[in-house]
Amino acid sequence: MIDEIQKHILEEVADLHSVPEGAYNIRANGQMAGRNTTANIDIVSKTDKSGIDIRIKPGTKHESVHIPVVLSASGLKEVVYNDFYIGEDCDVVIVAGCGIHNCGNQDSQHDGVHRFFVGKNAKVKYVEKHYGEGDGDGKRILNPVTEAYMEEGSTMEMEMVQIKGVDSTNRMTTAELASGAKLVVRERLLTHGDQHAVSGYTVTLNGDDASADVVSRSVAKDHSYQKFDSRIVGNAKCTGHTECDAIIMGDARILAIPQLEANDIDAALIHEAAIGKIAGEQIIKLMTLGLTEEEAEAQIVNGFLK
Repeated sequence: MIDEIQKHILEEVADLHSVPEGAYNIRANGQMAGRNTTANIDIVSKTDKSGIDIRIKPGTKHESVHIPVVLSASGLKEVVYNDFYIGEDCDVVIVAGCGIHNCGNQDSQHDGVHRFFVGKNAKVKYVEKHYGEGDGDGKRILNPVTEAYMEEGSTMEMEMVQIKGVDSTNRMTTAELASGAKLVVRERLLTHGDQHAVSGYTVTLNGDDASADVVSRSVAKDHSYQKFDSRIVGNAKCTGHTECDAIIMGDARILAIPQLEANDIDAALIHEAAIGKIAGEQIIKLMTLGLTEEEAEAQIVNGFLK
């Protein structure tokens, strides 16, 4: 049974206002709170550790899987292992994410390890949102690990979002791509207060014509700290692009670390980075339209992170 606080968190991390259509597995305070399977998508609990196996039959088109996690108990810490087996020629959407409501004095933490085995010519859109709230002194900690193993001709789009309220996060993502596989990552991150966020990406392009495009857009406010560490390895004729585009405000700090490794003469790899404050003329222009300085600043930040 989901209470009102948990319903609100589900809306934030998975845009769920009611029970979703299709396959889903909802986890609340360390327990399964709801599950549904379909003819093409099966969800089974692991027997050796906490987590689930999601198996999607070859050829499955235009179906979705929702696997959100909500924590509303202060002091709860868990590690969950979820494996996705996506068959050949699929076209599916997978919506994950975790929200923590902590009004207590103990830290609450969710560490999720997600592994994706993407079959030949399959297409996957993966959305992962993180969110924290609550007025307690306990921290809200999220440490996701994402691994993607992509077969020939497969495509995967990752939308990785941290909305707000997460005190500490260490996001590690790795991917290995075969010939013709394509990976697109769009990270959006907001930190404020004394929050700490680390994002690490390692993408290995093993096959001819494999490609990766990893872009992070972030805003760091107050005294928060962000680190973006992106590494692309080209082992064949391939293309890779990684970019950090960030706004820094107040006394925040941002560190961007590019790493490009070309092990083939035809590996074409590019890194771009831009970190700076909001230009004063942007705020002034919006203020002439009737906005206060705070409203103008918020509009710029919200537009930047879309």
